[in-house]
Amino acid sequence: MDPIEIIKRYYDPESKAYAILVNHSTWVADRAVALAKRIGPGSIDLDFLHEAAMLHDIGIFTTNAPGLDCHGDLHYLHHGIEGKKILDADNMPRHGLVCERHVGVGIPKEEAALFNMGLPERDMLPLSQEEKIICYVDKFHSKNGHAQGVTKSVDQVAGGLAKFGEEKVAIFQQWVKEFGLP
Repeated sequence: MDPIEIIKRYYDPESKAYAILVNHSTWVADRAVALAKRIGPGSIDLDFLHEAAMLHDIGIFTTNAPGLDCHGDLHYLHHGIEGKKILDADNMPRHGLVCERHVGVGIPKEEAALFNMGLPERDMLPLSQEEKIICYVDKFHSKNGHAQGVTKSVDQVAGGLAKFGEEKVAIFQQWVKEFGLP
């Protein structure tokens, strides 16, 4: 399976959105695989980890994020859910779960309703090691409207998560201890 070919089904390779998505996804995939190798892959499926990291943000085109050249109708928070729908339709449900579960540090069922944005009322939390690694590494690289994006420090990531609650920061800090820097 070639993630780039799947991305090309939904993004014009000449578009800014494609450049931003592929750069960000490659950054996340490379570091996720390196992190998994460093901590000892054990039961981690490195091929799946790479593929899922490349596809974790495939749903951004469905959202209204003009800075990313995405002109859909949905709030950006929906990109994970929409990515899951896309990959489920392509018979890649395991990859789709990564899309759904990587937003923030995951969204528990109780919070999904609080957003009042039509999110499914179910736990959307990273469970597998692959899901956790992708979710974690993703926090360190921001799609900022430029193809190269921005790399963040631990303090910058924690500061961004703090506005959603100290429990989000605590989850992230646990991953820092468990995984080290990507």
